[in-house]
Amino acid sequence: MRQSTSLSPLLLAVALTWGCTKEEAPPQEDRTLAKLRAEADRVDRGGAPSGPPIKAPAPSEDPNATLAGLAAGEVGANDEKLRVPDSTPTVHVGTLALKLISLESSQAVQGSGKIGLATEDRFLRVELIAQNVDKAPANVALDGARVVDAAGKEYGLARDAQIVGGTRQLRREWASQERTEVVLLFELPPASIGEGLTLVLPSISGDVRLALL
Repeated sequence: MRQSTSLSPLLLAVALTWGCTKEEAPPQEDRTLAKLRAEADRVDRGGAPSGPPIKAPAPSEDPNATLAGLAAGEVGANDEKLRVPDSTPTVHVGTLALKLISLESSQAVQGSGKIGLATEDRFLRVELIAQNVDKAPANVALDGARVVDAAGKEYGLARDAQIVGGTRQLRREWASQERTEVVLLFELPPASIGEGLTLVLPSISGDVRLALL
């Protein structure tokens, strides 16, 4: 007669452990990917993206709009009165005597009406008192006037600005003892407006120079 054998409790527990496989949790990457896919599907169906709201970038300032505002007088033109030398000499272009009475820089020039001009640099407004000191009429041309900065760079008249806000007739006949104001306008960088700036007026006898600053 064959005698049956029984497994000991310890061996039975080991066999049961080897025969059963433990279920593993899905990797963290799979969970994150599933969340991203679910979010993309929700947005595709018209939902708003989750997370903090995205701030729209601030609109950049349009330099052309600023210049247009300056020309129209809607924006301050940054007018600046410049101090003229304490003692300004009188210079002569032929028999026309000229003396500096006012100096101003600005980003815009306004005419008598609504017409105006603006610049990214500066307009230099030079105001002179002029008089023909001869007994006879004198033909004098001031349209070749220019300014020279301390570095020697020259700037001629700003023609459009001159028409809008300066003296228009710069080449004409002056009656004997005629006295009037002359306004000249130049356009130059702000860095050029400083000590050493000089007004140069062409003359038959040679250039006439007048220190402005």
